[in-house]
Order: sequence, then structure tokens, then C-alpha cells
Amino acid sequence: MVSDSKPQGRHLKLRRFGWPLGNEVLGLNNLTSWYNLLVPMIRQRARWYLGSLIWLALWPGAAYGQSTALNDASHRYVALYTQGRYQEAVPFAENALGLSEEELGPDHISTARILNDLSVLFHAQGRYAEAEPLQKRALAIREKTLGAEHLDVAMSLNNLASTYTAQGRYIEAAPLHRRALHIREKTLGAEHPDVATSLNNLASTYTAQGRHIEAAPLHRRALAIREKALGAEHLDVAMSLNNLAELYRAQEAYAQAEPLYKRALEILEKLLGPDHPSVAQNLENYAVLLRKTERSIEATNMEARAKAIRAKQE
Repeated sequence: MVSDSKPQGRHLKLRRFGWPLGNEVLGLNNLTSWYNLLVPMIRQRARWYLGSLIWLALWPGAAYGQSTALNDASHRYVALYTQGRYQEAVPFAENALGLSEEELGPDHISTARILNDLSVLFHAQGRYAEAEPLQKRALAIREKTLGAEHLDVAMSLNNLASTYTAQGRYIEAAPLHRRALHIREKTLGAEHPDVATSLNNLASTYTAQGRHIEAAPLHRRALAIREKALGAEHLDVAMSLNNLAELYRAQEAYAQAEPLYKRALEILEKLLGPDHPSVAQNLENYAVLLRKTERSIEATNMEARAKAIRAKQE
């Protein structure tokens, strides 16, 4: 969840820790389990990024021509969203969309915002076929109203690309991520955290296609930006460390991957505590590497610890 128009830094996206993929591909297939990691950030910042970097724009308050009913419905779905109650939020978002179309017009920029938000709610539930047309419509409104290189256009490009990626439609996703990256670099500068977000997303799409050589420098650049902009012990840094470690493991570059897993684990334990689900996922990732390097005793110990953490969450 982010502020309505200009995305600020420090958005989160982790793959394979707290959001299991169900296979060894470094894709972006499971979004909702990421919620547990993001809740502390929601409550501190009142905004967050969902899963594969899907934005939800906080409703900025009653605008000119906006009824109390529209404002109330909008606040209600945002509140439910931040609690992870996505299915319950959908009717309120759909109501807000209908009211916005009626009161402000189908092509109003605030209508685009609600289209975006409703698509996020669908995406969070894996309802990609329902999310996609909303994202396309929001993108078209923003391009027409704001211009082709506005940051909200980059947001919509990113969201649509993430929906494609979640469905394995990587060829369609990559050019949208590249365009979002271009807009953010041009508008925000080459070292802005949101540029790191686009680098990370594009790298993840390449990795899912097995294009590891192209993905690696993007992940490394994203990590460097985040370390410089956010500090060495930020959750976004842990995410980049994990993603780069997963890439190296896929390339069987185990000696390069291991210190990244270790450092990501240290950050997660420090910021989230030793019993957080994302710590468990990181331990499981690390254990895969240990088994690949024939260190079965260490791997078993990590897996046992991860299992114990998950048992506490049940």
C-alpha cells in the first residue's frame, strides 16, 4: 500500500521467503503469504507493496465531487486490505468503483485509482483473470490523463506485468517492466529505491525464464541501490540478498549464494524476530543449498527449526 500518486521508496518484494512458490523456479506465483512479513510495515507506514510489487493506493480523502458514501466505501476496503481480509474488501471496492464512475466519471483519475485497488484485491486472491482487465483500464486512463511517462503509469505497468508474471506470461511481462524501469529512472533518478524495485521485478521475470545471465546484474544493482538508500539492514536489502542468493543457487554458484543467505537471515531475525514465518522460509531456502553441497546435518537442523517456527503459526 502506498500513497496515492507518487510512490516513495522502501517497497518490499521477497521471493521464496514467506511466500513459497511450490517449486524451484524463482517466479512470483504466491502473493498472499507475503502478508505476514508486511503487516509490521503497514502499521508503521500505512502503505505497502503486495507480493510481486502490486501497489494499493491509499484513498487520499474526499475529493471535489466525491460523496461521503464513496469516501466511506474507499476507506472501508483499504482497512480490510491492511488486515489481509481481501475477499471481504472486494464488495466495498466494487461499490466504490461504481460510485466513482457515476459521480466522477469512468475516465477520472480517481476511478483509475479504484480500478487499481480492486485489481490488487483480486491479485491477492490469485484471481488474475479478473485483475487483468482492471489493470489495463487503469493504465489506459492514466496514460491518457497523466501522460505516458508519469509515475502512476509506471505503477500500472508494473502491476499488469506482475499479473502476467504470476500466470507465467513472462514474454508479455518483461517489456512492461522495462518500460516502468525507464520511467522511474528518468523521473526519480538512477539510484532511487523505486528503481531498485523495477530492477528486481525485471530480474525476477528474467530468472523465471532461465535468463540468469541477464538477471544477475539487475539483482546486483537493485541490492546496491537499496543498501545505499535504505541502509545495510533494511528488509528490502534482505529481499535483494535472498533473490540474488536464489539466482546464484540456480546457477550452482553455491559459494556466492551462501553468504547472501546468511546475511539475509541475520537481517530478518533482527528485524522480525527468530520465529517469524519469513525466517522459516529463509531457513528452508538455505537448507536447499546445504543439501546441494552435501551438508545434510546442517540442512536437517535448519529444516527442523523452520518446521518448528511454522508449527507455532498454526
